[in-house]
Amino acid sequence: MKPPVLLLAWRRPHTTEKVFEAIRAQRPSRLYFACDGPRQNNQEDAERVRATRAIIENRIDWRCEVKFLYGSDNLGCRVGVSRALSWFFEQEQEGIILEDDCVPHSDFFAYCEALLERYRDDERIWCISGSNFQDGRWRGDGSYYFSQYPHCWGWASWRRCWRHYDSDLLLWPGLKDSGLLETIFVNPQERLFWSEIWDRLYSENQPDSWAYRWTFTCLAMGGITALPNKNLISNIGFGADATHTTDSRVSHLMDNGLGPISHPSFILVDRQADAYTYYHHIDDRKLAGRISRRVLRGQLRSAMRFFSGLM
Repeated sequence: MKPPVLLLAWRRPHTTEKVFEAIRAQRPSRLYFACDGPRQNNQEDAERVRATRAIIENRIDWRCEVKFLYGSDNLGCRVGVSRALSWFFEQEQEGIILEDDCVPHSDFFAYCEALLERYRDDERIWCISGSNFQDGRWRGDGSYYFSQYPHCWGWASWRRCWRHYDSDLLLWPGLKDSGLLETIFVNPQERLFWSEIWDRLYSENQPDSWAYRWTFTCLAMGGITALPNKNLISNIGFGADATHTTDSRVSHLMDNGLGPISHPSFILVDRQADAYTYYHHIDDRKLAGRISRRVLRGQLRSAMRFFSGLM
């Protein structure tokens, strides 16, 4: 039995179709399709949402159990996506998640399947991601390495992990006051970056993103992520109709596949790889430590909008 797949969509039929065709080629036996509703009094939204839903409704041509979660109103990125993920994991112990702009390589599915099985009962592993942001650098001795960052451009996980999802960041004040952030982020700049993001999420509930909250949950619980040594996801969602991914700095195409899976010798976070991701793809303000906090906060807002699409 192949792992079940959850496809998350909203109002982009042109990208949803490409992701669906990649799923269709794998013929999973169980497919979940969640589609948020149109914004109030927005006729264009209503038409595009209908077109997006029709792609799935009219093209299941293999033996497959399909379940739908449709919103009549628009819940947004935070509530709409997290509700769909909870709905999925209420019915499945594990599975693969794809958003409507993340086109997977065929090797992505075999990679997720192998790791879902291998780490099913390993409480250290919380996420399996298909993205690679190392720009051609090979990390470790296996087909994948371990990171503290749970990238969500094509990923997989287990119910045992998602049940801890901290939607309201209730754990943040305690973690902030505990002094334990230094054990998560050795780099003071990185620690400041994330502290200011989580302060704003907790006090202002902005930006409207589930991914920041999932990242916080994984880091606070010590969960680590497996990342492939070749990129298995093409993000095709950059553009005017994107909610967050309007910055093309991280738009990248998939590599030529991962091939047979070889497992790394050690289950340890690659700090060097994470530092590269942080400096080159998360927070590109390399001189942030030399500028005033006022300027840092101003740039943080731009970085937050960018990063909410990356994760």
